[in-house]
Amino acid sequence: MSRISTTFASLAAQGRKALIPFITAGDPQPDQTLPLMRALVAGGADIIELGAPFSDPMADGPTIQRASERALVHGMSLRRVLALVRDFRRENDATPIVLMGYANPVEAYGIDAFARDAHEAGVDGVLVVDYPPEECAGFAAAMKRVQIDPIFLLAPTSTAKRFGEVAQFGAGYIYYVSLKGVTGSATLDLDEVARRIPLIREQVGMPVGVGFGIRDGATAARIATVADAVVIGSRIIEEIENSPAGEAAPRVQGFLSGIRAAMDTATKQGVAL
Repeated sequence: MSRISTTFASLAAQGRKALIPFITAGDPQPDQTLPLMRALVAGGADIIELGAPFSDPMADGPTIQRASERALVHGMSLRRVLALVRDFRRENDATPIVLMGYANPVEAYGIDAFARDAHEAGVDGVLVVDYPPEECAGFAAAMKRVQIDPIFLLAPTSTAKRFGEVAQFGAGYIYYVSLKGVTGSATLDLDEVARRIPLIREQVGMPVGVGFGIRDGATAARIATVADAVVIGSRIIEEIENSPAGEAAPRVQGFLSGIRAAMDTATKQGVAL
C-alpha cells in the first residue's frame, strides 16, 4: 500500500478523518518551507499538499496566487520543489506528500523524467489541476508505474461520465471542490456537500477529501462528519502572510492544531451536518 492508502486505512481504523493542509513551496521564502512542513505535521496534518508555484494558475484565488508570486520571485521551480521534498524525507518518512500544481511545468520537465525524479524525492501523489482525466491516461500510467497516486478533482458540476473517468485513472483520494469558484471563496454549501459525498465515494471507490471554502474549525468539523478528509489552504496562506518575521511556523501550527481538535471532537461525538 502507498503512504496515502496506509494513512487513510489507519485513520479509518481509529474512526478519524484526514487533515490535509496546503502550502506553497517557497512561500514566503524557500528556507521557510521545511519549517512550515514540520509545523503542519506537529499541528496534526495527516497528508501535506505542497503547491508547485505557477505564474498563471486557473483554480487558485488571489491568496494562493500571491503565494505563488512570492515563491517565483525567489526562484522556486519544480526541481527546487522536489529538492524540498527530498530534504523533508530525510527526517520524515511517514507523512504523505502530494504535489499540487499545473501542467505547464510538468510538461516542460518531461513526464517520464518528472515521474522518476518525484518518486526518487519521496512524492506520494500528484494533483495537476489542468490535466483532465480523459486527456491524461499516459500521465496517470507514468505516475502509477513509480507508485505515485494521480489525484483528480471533482466538482459540484461533475457528471456521472466524469466520475467513471476519475475512477479509472485516479488513485489515492478524490479532491472534491466543494463550490463553484476558486480557492479562498466563502460560499460553501454544507448541505450540498453532504448530499454529494456518499454518491462520489460509492462511484469512484476512493476516499473523498473536501476543499475550497473551509476556513475555520467549525466548518472543518462539519465536513469531517461526512467526508474522509478536510483540505484547507487559503486560510493557512493568510496565516503565513499575516505573521511577523520568524513567527509563521508556530502560528500555522497553532491554527492547524485547532482545526485538528475540532475535527476529532466532531467525529468522536458523531456530530452530523
